Amino acid sequence: MKKYLPVFLIGFMLILNSCSRKVVYVKDMSAGATYDAMEAPSLRIQKSDRLSIVVSSKMPELAMPFNQDFGNYQVNDQGQVSTTSSAGLVTKGYLVDNKGEIDFPILGQLRIEGMTLDQLKNMIKRRLIDGKLINDPIINVELLNFKINMMGEIQNVGVLNVPDAKITILDAISRSGGLTINAAVDKITVIREEDGVRKVVVNDIRSKDIFNSPTYYLQQNDIVYIEPRDAVLTPKAQESWRYVTTGIGLLGTIFSILTFLK
Repeated sequence: MKKYLPVFLIGFMLILNSCSRKVVYVKDMSAGATYDAMEAPSLRIQKSDRLSIVVSSKMPELAMPFNQDFGNYQVNDQGQVSTTSSAGLVTKGYLVDNKGEIDFPILGQLRIEGMTLDQLKNMIKRRLIDGKLINDPIINVELLNFKINMMGEIQNVGVLNVPDAKITILDAISRSGGLTINAAVDKITVIREEDGVRKVVVNDIRSKDIFNSPTYYLQQNDIVYIEPRDAVLTPKAQESWRYVTTGIGLLGTIFSILTFLK
């Protein structure tokens, strides 16, 4: 029995080693070296986006009709104008419809799909000035429903809301609790819809090339799917495997005791 103990222990260690692994992100980057950083691309407005568009001016009463949440305005004895929002009113924003349009007060239907937020600001500003509606408009546009769908071998599967409308693929992984032990780190897939076509980009987060990926900066409605490294055991198989490992551990203990006694 004693002569089989080393073989048994080696086999047991190999089994344990097969259940563990070490993952190093961007392992091909050198400490102290410098690398060019890619600028975050401008967001493009998509169908089903929900936008907050706020118009302001030196004369608030002129801007009020162009805002969804305007209430009442008051003029004091010095001629200063102040506005008050309607009580309990919650701004839901402008929903981009299936035609890529929004219905904006007074200006009517605006086709905005594919525009950046800055381009939309400039278009509304120009329309207001050219129409002699407001001479000095200030336009603020924000995306309200920036979300990413996290799927696969991630700790917290589900929709990730991004209030600041800016997130990288590494940020998304961190905010979702990190990868599972069974994640294939070289198969981090991003599914993106652009111009009516779905594109698939596969990333390897072990390489510095992740920073140059077209999907390093995620866009609204992206789907991030982390493929499994190995087949996942069923609950019954996991239970059986626990019995096997427990049995192996007990046998190892017995072998050690017998060897010691002899």
